Amino acid sequence: MEFSEKIKNARTAKGISQRELAEASGVTLRTVQNYETGGRLPRHRETYARLAAALGISEDVLLDENAAFVLRASEQYGGRGAKQAMDMVNDIAAMWAGGEMDEEDMDAIMQSMQEAYWEAKKNNRKYINKRYLKDDGEDANE
Repeated sequence: MEFSEKIKNARTAKGISQRELAEASGVTLRTVQNYETGGRLPRHRETYARLAAALGISEDVLLDENAAFVLRASEQYGGRGAKQAMDMVNDIAAMWAGGEMDEEDMDAIMQSMQEAYWEAKKNNRKYINKRYLKDDGEDANE
């Protein structure tokens, strides 16, 4: 289940509006709307924690592998890395829109693509402008 479905299902199960969730979690109404339509993922781990607390659920419920991947890219490479990771997740998911592949195979492919992303980032590190580096030279895959 995608993040957008998880957050919407948890909100409706709790019986609160989007506005109430926004106020309780400290994000804007528009942000909650974007989360529920699949247009965005939170950029910071603490946002997942605030949303989970407002919904009365565990943070782990909201933080799936794709969300964790985008969050890690954001932490390692800032907004640019998060956008690249999110675009990759969305592009790969779009390839499976027909539903011809089983869930296990899709997960394996997504995992392989994420590993390829980290390897490419590591190999191309020398070409990245220093102002985009956030981890002071640490390997992005550690």
